[in-house]
Amino acid sequence: MDLTNCYYDGKYLILHKIYYVNFMENKEIVKHIAGKLGRSQDDVNKLVDGLSTVLKNSCAVMDTVAIPGFGTFEPKKKNERIAVMPNTGKRFLIPPKVVLNFKVSNVLKNKLK
Repeated sequence: MDLTNCYYDGKYLILHKIYYVNFMENKEIVKHIAGKLGRSQDDVNKLVDGLSTVLKNSCAVMDTVAIPGFGTFEPKKKNERIAVMPNTGKRFLIPPKVVLNFKVSNVLKNKLK
């Protein structure tokens, strides 16, 4: 075990794993897709905005959206629950909310292996 990125806070040994993540911003995604399709960036930007709008509207009414070869977006309701602050023992209520789950398709999962 590599202990170069850890410290002791008086009660717990805190271990850190460092992950380097490269992510694309919207402009980069649009530029990349435009290059692949041979279309203008304005056309691709409209396409990406349209997809985003469809996902937002569908998930807002609790509909599942499946994109073949990519994955499935599924909204789920989380019930309200009681949580406890560990340092004070104080209990508080976490309100209900809707979260968006994403499940990768098997096609994409196999390509990433």
